[in-house]
Amino acid sequence: MKRTPMTVRGAEALRAELKKLKTESRPNVIKAIAEARGHGDLSENAEYHAAREQQGFIEGRIGELEAKLSTAEIIDTSRMAGTGKIVFGCMVELENQDDGGAVKYQIVGEDEADIRAGRISITSPIARALVGKSEGDVVDVDAPGGVKSFEVVSVHYE
Repeated sequence: MKRTPMTVRGAEALRAELKKLKTESRPNVIKAIAEARGHGDLSENAEYHAAREQQGFIEGRIGELEAKLSTAEIIDTSRMAGTGKIVFGCMVELENQDDGGAVKYQIVGEDEADIRAGRISITSPIARALVGKSEGDVVDVDAPGGVKSFEVVSVHYE
């Protein structure tokens, strides 16, 4: 079975969503289905069909989250030794060599990636180019807009 890397924060977020689905969303949709059944003819009951569709989505998402958590390899980045090398879970500050702009990213698992929050997937082109590099290294990234060069300004393990 293929293990999927995930930070502690990412695993906690998936567990919280799973708990909410099981303790709030699932009981609410079951109640909505029961109420809709009380309205009579199910063949023309839009509330019933909407609730059943919602139930299917909730059950599918519960299955998806349980599968992701069962294959997750949770990596506690706070316990990592600071080798100075870029690895999964670390925070990295980069300077764009073309325009001098600075960016900060944390390298995370695919399910945790959120570019607006500064979290990039370990499978993204920039993360793949960065892994194994150290402070002071210049990295060329083959991005959709063309090749971009970044200097690694700092590497942190949180």
